[in-house]
Amino acid sequence: MMQWTQTLLTGLFLWFLTQAASANQFDHSHAVWDALLHDHVVMINQGRASQTDYAGFLQNRQALQQYLKQLSAVNERTFIGWSKAEQLAFLINAYNAFTIELILTRYPELDSIKALGSFLRSPWKKEFVPLLGKMRSLDDIEHGMIRKPGDYNEPRIHFAVNCASIGCPALLNEAFTGGKLEQQLEAVTQVFLEDRTRNRFNPSTGRLEISKIFDWYTEDFERGWGGWHSLNHFLVHYADNLTDNEQDKLMVATGNFKVRYLDYDWKLNDKK
Repeated sequence: MMQWTQTLLTGLFLWFLTQAASANQFDHSHAVWDALLHDHVVMINQGRASQTDYAGFLQNRQALQQYLKQLSAVNERTFIGWSKAEQLAFLINAYNAFTIELILTRYPELDSIKALGSFLRSPWKKEFVPLLGKMRSLDDIEHGMIRKPGDYNEPRIHFAVNCASIGCPALLNEAFTGGKLEQQLEAVTQVFLEDRTRNRFNPSTGRLEISKIFDWYTEDFERGWGGWHSLNHFLVHYADNLTDNEQDKLMVATGNFKVRYLDYDWKLNDKK
């Protein structure tokens, strides 16, 4: 009995060592993806938007696919063992990197990501992403994992995931990482809100004209993140970023505004 117990304990110890080694094998700096982003994403409009050099990504597709294989090699047990910040950074990077790969399947004969879909199925529902032991779609990653109620409850992810379109928040030219995630999410949120082509206060109408993203995902801003329970609370908090002068800021900061959602530009965010 003593020998059996000792064998069991030894087996359990070795299993924990194996799991720890497996978890440590993944590069949480996302170095390959980070280098690709530095090389092929150009920040414009004072960092409030970006253009993607898909032609450059196409030439460097082998490196991109190497990174995708790194993501796909992670199993669910390993993923669960990471911190929430590491998990969320992993999922955001996976969404963005596999979106690039999807674009490259038809680039340069492509004007919009929507052209990769069909009447019956959008491009976001294509199951082409091997991730955490399953074949998934981009929708699975965003809606089933990143936005899953109770897991992360982080509305700022909408300014981090990129849909390869001009209307989207910028694709950041660096990888998201667990150690910097809070600062990165706050930075991408602020610069997106400061882009007057997509978010602005119109003093002549008293309306806050904002991205359609806020219409599509209102519920994400109502889940109590930051102590707020409405989209208006979120917008009031970022009054400084949404307005350009003190009078307009006061209007927004007091919640004295109505909202109008702007049209979304689905043209490819390509660097020409």
